[in-house]
Amino acid sequence: MLVIHRRIEPQPEWSAELHLTFEARSKSRLRCFSAAGEDVGLFLQRGQPPLYDGECLQAEDGRIVKVCARPEQLLHVTCTSAFELTRAAYHLGNRHVALQVGDGWLRLLDDYVLKAMLEQLGAQAHSIEAPFQPEHGAYGGGHHHSRHGDEDFNYPPKLHQFGVRP
Repeated sequence: MLVIHRRIEPQPEWSAELHLTFEARSKSRLRCFSAAGEDVGLFLQRGQPPLYDGECLQAEDGRIVKVCARPEQLLHVTCTSAFELTRAAYHLGNRHVALQVGDGWLRLLDDYVLKAMLEQLGAQAHSIEAPFQPEHGAYGGGHHHSRHGDEDFNYPPKLHQFGVRP
């Protein structure tokens, strides 16, 4: 089994590839297979951002492994105006939907309920198959509503520290 514990900077050469969906790239612990069929165990540091397309990892045996975003069924959303696109993004964000943002378009995992909502808002939502690389979020480390044990949640970069005065 190819065992991986380290994320490294992108490299010009690699010896194996992992083709993973966004959900799989979001896990810190994962058993999967390389593109060549080799058994792989990912044991990455918890609380890190999802692996991104093109990122490199280093296996215990020194080999470099490239992460490739596997194409997924997505909704490609466009609108006739920037206002309508912003409105669609607001409604998707209000539902905590993972969202990829492009120049004049949005992409999300295919969902017939969200597609109907978007069409009601006047957006055009077409099914496509493509790699999915959504925004990670402003606070970096995930999302929670808990107030207990906040000291355990360190979300770099800290954009705001509400209630803290110098």
